[in-house]
Amino acid sequence: MAKFQPLIIIISALMGILLGRFSPAVAPRAGSLIEVFLMILLFFVFLAVDIKEIRRSFTNIRFSLAALAINFIWTPVFTFILGSLFMAGQIDLQTGFIMLMVTPCTDWYLIFTGMAGGNVSLGSSLLPLNLILQIALLPVYLLLFMGDAVSFSAGSILTSILLVLVIPLASANAVKFVIGKLPVREKFTKALAAYSDNIQLFFLCLAVVSMFASQGKLLLGNPGLFVSIFPPLIIFFIVNFILARLTGRLLKLPFKDTIPLIFTTSARNSPIALAIAAITFPERPVISLVLVIGPLIELPVLAVDAWILRKRKTT
Repeated sequence: MAKFQPLIIIISALMGILLGRFSPAVAPRAGSLIEVFLMILLFFVFLAVDIKEIRRSFTNIRFSLAALAINFIWTPVFTFILGSLFMAGQIDLQTGFIMLMVTPCTDWYLIFTGMAGGNVSLGSSLLPLNLILQIALLPVYLLLFMGDAVSFSAGSILTSILLVLVIPLASANAVKFVIGKLPVREKFTKALAAYSDNIQLFFLCLAVVSMFASQGKLLLGNPGLFVSIFPPLIIFFIVNFILARLTGRLLKLPFKDTIPLIFTTSARNSPIALAIAAITFPERPVISLVLVIGPLIELPVLAVDAWILRKRKTT
């Protein structure tokens, strides 16, 4: 399923557009389902994440510090520069772009790391730390880079986090606690490892269908939205690919360890950003649309990166 993930998401988006175009009555109902599907998606994301594993990220200090510096210092600043150059005066577009780019991926970067033959175990050690820092820093980045241009309150952000992150996180940990006391815990762990990614993809696709069904009319009426996002995204992926590659060489990381560094600093966490945006900015659908369109560009690029790195690793 991982190999076909970009195609599946694109098909989901097209299905949503067709539903919204030919079944107008579906749009308001689909809009109310976005948060539901995203919360279920995040429940399975958190179910597969062991927060205790955060200590593993400190076993390779060079790798961890490099990834954190690129993700949480370089990328936000670079994103603001790209947004200012390509989206000047388009506040909602720039806000969505910033929300997309300052949230490092917590799931499919590991899929592409594996496809490229990289060190998946090392990459997974960063997952809990990336998750915690992006949730804590997202409001800071919005305030720092957008200021008064986009009005939001700390309370609205906290409400969004509570609804779409804390509830799935608490539910997932409650399930893991209960399962851990039962004799079926080993079978549960194996089943989760086998099916979690596909379940996450399923609910992500449902959220994408719902988003495009509810906002398909707006998207069809603004075909320039995709065109506006494409150049800065491509520049971001190219620059961060080169930067991570050079950083790996500078730190003398094995090539197998450089691969997860490339993907953790390239892949973005659109589901979490989308979940927060859908509740924080319900009257500004363009922000959410940016977070849906982003993966349609991102995933094919990551697939190409995986192919390039795989070829480089085998030569």
